[in-house]
Amino acid sequence: MKNIAWKFEAFGMNHLKVYEEEVPEIQDDELLLEIKAVSLNYRDLLMIKGEYNPKLNLPMVPCSDGLGVVVKVGNNVKEFKEGDRVLPIITQGWHDGKLFREIHRRTLGGPLPGVLQKYFVVKASEVVPAPKNLTDVEASTLPVAALTAWSALFEFGKPIPGQTLLTLGTGGVSIFALQFGKLLGLKVIITSSSNEKLERARRLGADYTINYQQNPDWEKEVQAITNSKGVDYVIEVGGVGTLEKSLRSVKSNGVVFLIGVLAGKKAPIDLTSVLMQNITIQGVFAGHKRSFVEMNQVFDTFSIKPVVDKVFPFEESPKAFEYMASGSHFGKVCISLS
Repeated sequence: MKNIAWKFEAFGMNHLKVYEEEVPEIQDDELLLEIKAVSLNYRDLLMIKGEYNPKLNLPMVPCSDGLGVVVKVGNNVKEFKEGDRVLPIITQGWHDGKLFREIHRRTLGGPLPGVLQKYFVVKASEVVPAPKNLTDVEASTLPVAALTAWSALFEFGKPIPGQTLLTLGTGGVSIFALQFGKLLGLKVIITSSSNEKLERARRLGADYTINYQQNPDWEKEVQAITNSKGVDYVIEVGGVGTLEKSLRSVKSNGVVFLIGVLAGKKAPIDLTSVLMQNITIQGVFAGHKRSFVEMNQVFDTFSIKPVVDKVFPFEESPKAFEYMASGSHFGKVCISLS
C-alpha cells in the first residue's frame, strides 16, 4: 500500500512537493488512519516558511489538524475499531494538567510529522473521537483553532453570562471564540477590516462589530461600546502589533488571551496599564486531551457548526496555503482528501 504525502525538504512554499512512499507497519498500540480532511492554521504556513522553527529537521510533512478514519488497529488497542472517525491531538502526550516545556517537541506538523498525507500512523492514546454530527471537513477544524478558543474561555477564563468578550479578526480561533462566547451568554465584540465579514459575524451572533480599517483607534470604540468600562476578555491574535490596543480595551482585572502573532512578534509596548489595572496576559497554546474530549461533547450536544470558508482538493494543497496567507478567509481553510 502506497502513501502520498506533501513534504518540504527546504523552507519556502516553492519546496512543498508531493512524495510517494510505503505505508509503515503499525505497532501494537497504534492506529493506521486514512486522512479524509485537513484544516490549515497560520502555524503551518510559518512552519513551511521557516519562521516558526528555523531549526526544524527536514523533510517535514506539514499540518497538525486532520480527520482520519481508522483502517487498521494495533493488537493491544481496545478503545477503537476499523471505521471509527478520530482526530489526532496536536500536543502528543499532553492529556491533562498544566503545559510543560517538552510538549513543544511533540507537536504534529513540526517537529513531529503532520497529517497532510493519505495515511497517518498514531498511537491510539493520542487521538479522540470526532463529533458525530460534524462532517469530515468540519471536524478537521477542531484540534487547534477550536481547542485554543475553548481553552481560553473554559480552562483559563471561566466567564459568566453577561460579561463582554472582544475577539480580533475573523480567522478560525476568533470565529470559534465568537461561537463559544454566545454559547456562554457573553456579549461579543468582533473586529475586521471587511464590512462583509463583519456582517457575517453579526449573523453568527456578534453583538457589536468594528471595522478597524475605518476606525484605526478601535480601542476607543470598544470603550464607547462598554461605557468606558472595557471588556472582560480579549482574544488577541495579532501579537504586539495589536496588543497595546487590546490592553486599552480591557477593564481592570480583565484578561487578554495572547494566542497569535499575526501582526508581529516584536515592538515597543507601554505596559503601564497592565500594572495599574491588574490586567492578566494569558498565553494559550491549543489544549490538552481532556479539554478536547469535553469540547467535542459540546459539539455533539449543541448545534454549533464550524465555519469553513473554502475547501481545496488534496492535489491543490499549495493553493490552500496561498489563500490562507492572503487573509481573505472567514473561518477555516480546509483540504479534502475524499
